[in-house]
Order: sequence, then C-alpha cells, then structure tokens
Amino acid sequence: MKKFLIRNEKTKYIRQALQKYNHAKETEDMFNETYKLSNGVEIPILGLGTWLLDDAQAAQAVLDAVSIGYRHIDTAQAYMNEAGVGEAIRSCGVAREELFITTKVAAEAKTYDAVTRSIDESLAKMGLNYIDLLIIQSPQPWKEFREENRYFEENKEVWESLEDAYKTGKVKAIGLSNFLQDDIENILSSCEIKPMVNQILAHVSNTPFELIEFCQKNDILVEAYSPIAHGAVLDHAEIKVIADKYGVSVAQLCLRYCLQLGLVVIPKTANPDHMRNNADLDFAILDADMETLKNVEHIQDYGEHSFFPVFGGKL
Repeated sequence: MKKFLIRNEKTKYIRQALQKYNHAKETEDMFNETYKLSNGVEIPILGLGTWLLDDAQAAQAVLDAVSIGYRHIDTAQAYMNEAGVGEAIRSCGVAREELFITTKVAAEAKTYDAVTRSIDESLAKMGLNYIDLLIIQSPQPWKEFREENRYFEENKEVWESLEDAYKTGKVKAIGLSNFLQDDIENILSSCEIKPMVNQILAHVSNTPFELIEFCQKNDILVEAYSPIAHGAVLDHAEIKVIADKYGVSVAQLCLRYCLQLGLVVIPKTANPDHMRNNADLDFAILDADMETLKNVEHIQDYGEHSFFPVFGGKL
C-alpha cells in the first residue's frame, strides 16, 4: 500500500510538472507568434506598450519584458522615453535582429523636413541603426484631433518622408495610427508604398469594426493599443462574467478578444506579473461569447484618462 501511495505521488508530481512545462511552452509560443506585413516583415502579435512611462521606468519595463520573452516593444516620440527604451534594447542581452521596435512620428510633425529630422532624432535617442516599424501617430495634431482640418496634403508629405526612410533602410516597415478610412484613402491615393499598419484604439466595448474591415481588405494590419481600455473595463460586470467562465482575468479575455479579431495587441504595463499574465492566453473564446463581447455597450468614461484625445477628450 505504501509503495502504491509513493508511486501515486510520483505520478501526480510528474503530471504537474508536465502541465507546467506545457503551460510555459504555450506562453513561449505566444511570444513567437507573428503576423506577416504586406512587405514580408514579421511582427509579433503581442507587444509591450510604454505610454506614460518615463525613461527610467521604460528601461526597466523593457528589460523585464524581454527577460520574460517579449520581443515586440512599442514607443513614440511623444512618450519622451525613446532614450530609456533604447538603453534597454542595447543592454538586454538579446540580439537586435530578434527584437521588433516600433516608434511613432509626433502628431505635430506635418512637413517632410520636420519628419525627416524627427526620424534621425529617434534613431539617435534610441542608439539604433534602424527602426522596425515607424508610424505617423495621428492624422492631426493632438489639439486638433478629429476636428475640421484633416491635414490631407500635409499627411501626404509626411508619408513621403516615411517612404524615403524606408527606401534608405532606416526603417523596415511604415504605417499609420489613429487614421480613419478617409485619412487612409488619402494616403493610398498617391503613395508609392502602401501603409502596412494602422494602430488604433480597439477593445471590448469600443471596437471600430468597419475601420478594421477596411484596413484588412487593403492588406493593412491593425494593431490595438489600449486593448484593455486603459483599465476602464476591468470592473465591467458583463465582461467579468464571461472571463470567469473561462477561468481567466478580464484583461486576458480582452486581449484574446482582439487576437481573435486578427489584431496585434500592445498592452501597456510596467508590472512583470501583468506582463506574464498578458502572455498567458492559451484559450479560445467561443463564437457566441465573441458576439456578446462585440455588442457590449460602448464605453462612455475612461476615468482619469478621459481628457486624452484618443479617449474623447480635448487638450
């Protein structure tokens, strides 16, 4: 009887060890999963956002993320943390070509020369020879976001600067952010190189399905920033019920939702535990639950962050 108990205990521990191994393998696979952009460049489907982190915080967050397994890091000129991100990239111990780094041209830069200078400044601040993905952060300066002046001609000039940076090898891919359908059509009407990405606000309770469909039909990959609504949906009762059904957190459910829509997700966090949880997405949301999530009432209040233009506010 004693031998049987010992053998049973061994079997239990072996089973637990295998479960842990498989779980770790699935999480690792999440870091290795990529989409292919229209020019053939591969982009990891899960990235780390660094908005609202200063240089020191961003550097530590990137070091932590890379050690956990992240290979996709997202920053921007406007975040004012490119130097910190670059410092971590250079010192993290992972080969540069194994990392995918995105930065964004400031929304206020709307001339060819201003953008060309800003690209060189980003490269210098980060201490990098190239940027994997360069994005125009907004079709309009933030103080005029979604107002009457659409900056159509200026954005064509900005795009030309990105095309030239792409041709010279300063950047490996180029794209847009916060561009609506007519903003994109404006670029497509005259560009030599099509946008490869449109990074937009997309999450449960605020998913611009028509814009996503338009982008996907035009071979433009959609990236979701604030895929957890900058925390504003974490206490949402209806979403929590579905998360509980799958035995996951609301954050994990929201990330899986975006992935199942074919989007890249870029959750922002400086917390290593959250980084690990955000990569633990080895489950699938059933079609019926996806439909429920697609129809969750539109969020009205982003709390303390509501004043930001992307959340409906005005600077």
